Amino acid sequence: MSSSIPEEISEKSLSAKSDIESEVSAVEQGSSKTVQTANSRIGIDAERIRCSIAKLTSTSTSELEKLITELEALQDFLKSESKRVQGDIESVLDGIKIIVEAISPWKIATVVAGDQNSTRLSGRDKIKRWP
Repeated sequence: MSSSIPEEISEKSLSAKSDIESEVSAVEQGSSKTVQTANSRIGIDAERIRCSIAKLTSTSTSELEKLITELEALQDFLKSESKRVQGDIESVLDGIKIIVEAISPWKIATVVAGDQNSTRLSGRDKIKRWP
């Protein structure tokens, strides 16, 4: 009887030990599967983020290049328009100069005639000017 009790205890401890080992290995496998699943999810998420960033930057870059091209074309247009307007202004100023030159003899004649009229009206001024 004494020999059967230690055998039972030894069998029970062996079966408990094997049960514990099987549970530990199951937990290890489960946790390694969980870790692998988490790693794969992280990898998939990281890849999706990389793809999204690549799409955004490529779109942004191409949009910026289009905008730069449009702005350069607009700059060229504004330069040509400013030259055209400057030429128009110079033409207008030349026209005004011609008009002023054409009118200036009339203005001088009017001023001289006005002086003669004022001297005619005022006899005293004539006398005072007489040397």
